[in-house]
Amino acid sequence: MSIGNRSSALAALAAVALAAGGLMGAAPFPPPDSPVADAAERGDLSAVRSLLSEGADANAAQGDGMTALHWAALGDRADMVRVLLYAGANTETRTRLGSYTPLHLAAENGNATAIAALLAGEARTGARTANGTSALHFAAGSGSAEAVTLLLDGGAELDARESASGQTPLMFAAARGRLDAARVLIERGADLSLETEVVDFVARSETDRGDEERREELVTAQRRIEDPTYGQESEEEDDEEEEEGREQAAPGEPAPGGEAAPAVPRDPAAELRGKDGAEKPELAAEAEPAEREAAEPAAAEPSDPAAELRGKDGAEKPVQGAEEADSAAAEGEAAEEMPAEAEADSTGGEKPEAEAPRPMSYSDLVGKQGGLSALHYAAREGHLEIVRSLLAAGADIDAVTGGDRSTPLLVAIINGHYDLAMFMLEQGADPNLASEDGAGPLFATLNNRWAPKALYPQPTAFKQQRTSYLELMGALLQAGADPNVRLEQHIWYTSFNFDLLGVNFQGATPFWRAAYATDVPAMQLLLAHGADPNIPTMKPPERQRRRTQGAQSAKTSASTEGQAAEEEEEKDPSGLPPIPAGGPGVFPIHAASGVGYGQEYAANAHRHAPDGWLPAVEFLIEELGMDVNARDHDGYTAVHHAASRGDNALIEYLVSKGADVMVVSRKGQTTVDMANGPQQRVQPFPETIALLESLGAINNHKCVSC
Repeated sequence: MSIGNRSSALAALAAVALAAGGLMGAAPFPPPDSPVADAAERGDLSAVRSLLSEGADANAAQGDGMTALHWAALGDRADMVRVLLYAGANTETRTRLGSYTPLHLAAENGNATAIAALLAGEARTGARTANGTSALHFAAGSGSAEAVTLLLDGGAELDARESASGQTPLMFAAARGRLDAARVLIERGADLSLETEVVDFVARSETDRGDEERREELVTAQRRIEDPTYGQESEEEDDEEEEEGREQAAPGEPAPGGEAAPAVPRDPAAELRGKDGAEKPELAAEAEPAEREAAEPAAAEPSDPAAELRGKDGAEKPVQGAEEADSAAAEGEAAEEMPAEAEADSTGGEKPEAEAPRPMSYSDLVGKQGGLSALHYAAREGHLEIVRSLLAAGADIDAVTGGDRSTPLLVAIINGHYDLAMFMLEQGADPNLASEDGAGPLFATLNNRWAPKALYPQPTAFKQQRTSYLELMGALLQAGADPNVRLEQHIWYTSFNFDLLGVNFQGATPFWRAAYATDVPAMQLLLAHGADPNIPTMKPPERQRRRTQGAQSAKTSASTEGQAAEEEEEKDPSGLPPIPAGGPGVFPIHAASGVGYGQEYAANAHRHAPDGWLPAVEFLIEELGMDVNARDHDGYTAVHHAASRGDNALIEYLVSKGADVMVVSRKGQTTVDMANGPQQRVQPFPETIALLESLGAINNHKCVSC
């Protein structure tokens, strides 16, 4: 439709609307007439009686679906409930948002007298809200033992599951610390072993990516119906580049590189048109009653996976290694990655190499979440008395979640509930059971105490505990916790997916984590119980790209020059041998001197012992004899990391112990370069630059932030 035609149509519509009564002069949707509900909202029983005697409709709803019976239930007005029921009020009326019945509202507020009156009026205890929550769930969450008892006596399902994540009424009570309600449910035989649904975030990510691609196809198809030339220019450019990189392949046969040429071109626009070429109308979704939604549990849709174990929000940037993996997936660059097996040499006939490990995306790091029992919920929130009641009733103290295999002890520590963790240790909890990422209670204690300053809040319950983190660590070690267990992968909730630290925790031990926090007392405690101070992290896998195959024509000269620049950048001037993925990564001396400060924005997030840099490095060198010139997997030394923070005192100490200021990293960065703004928004340290130059270090004058 042209702009002129659209303007004419809009003018005609406006004229019709004005003729019908004035578009600006009257409200298009007057509020519904619901005098009985309005009186009930005010709590005016006499007005309700008067209106009903005059013949007013007891079931007339307000705009949001609230009826007089909803308001009476919400206000715990049993007398008003009985009057309304006598006048014919419907106990099954529902609100527009959430599909709440009057019984749901009474139960949510623990209004036992209103619940009794509604049950006497034959209100159904099995009614569910839009997300499958029952009145018993709400009563358990309210904490009213009387309300819970009334509903159970009225036939409520004891172990009913809501449809968002599969929580039971006992889980509602456990998560909210409702001890009296929890005891009633336990005494009535609630199943302590039930778990919530498990969400596989890898599978969800793949599904979402497919949906996004499909959406883009449909949008493109729709635009091509309106404009047949839409997108043709960019497609022609892509086709030319692809043809120059590989030979022409027959339909259905694999082209060089292993990709089969499509036999029939796909036309996504055809799906938007009928057989006669006419555009298909959009289909309206069929509405379903709320009870049907409850009968068919919906897939859990937490906006943040931490809602199960953490209750925290997510963020927006991947951790080191995961950033590249997420980028490749989002931009559809899988074709640019190295093939699973290197092609055999055409003349030498070499065998294909083994598939290189790929970086973990953020979805990979999160993995599977959920599968929590009532005990996990109580541990997550630090409700000691409910934990005590659940254990006394036979709950398994070492039960692991169905998602990432976390125990209640680990969940309690991750959330900073050290007092509860001490109680669970006294009750025999296993101090060595780790989740799938390899994090055990000992590592989790340090990781919680020194959690990074993330964009979204980290748990701070440890600040209100009688037990200190060192006391908890001591108790864990006395109970037999292994101080040398290494992480299997980076911990996703360390800084969520907006990581600023610039270091991957894969392979880290509790001692490494203490060094990273410059926490000398924790290092000493771990050493006294057999910790190995020489275990580094593991080098994470790197994303690799295969070279473009053709580049002979003038059209590809620009890409050839770019490739040459890329190759130049990838040269390693450090003189160090390559380190494979899984090899030695970052040693404790690097962790304690400031790894990540010159590679990312660690200064904005890293949390460590105040004024702990020099004491921690002195301890590692003086007491443990660590190599002052040790190199991490990127070729940096402790001097590089100290320089990136402008720490002259530490540099001078390291030099006094024999540190070499002339070493170069794998990226060609000198120690001076690390002090000279190596990262955007990381400002140079002039005094540190002058100090290192006076010691003979070379300044390449490659300030990025200048």
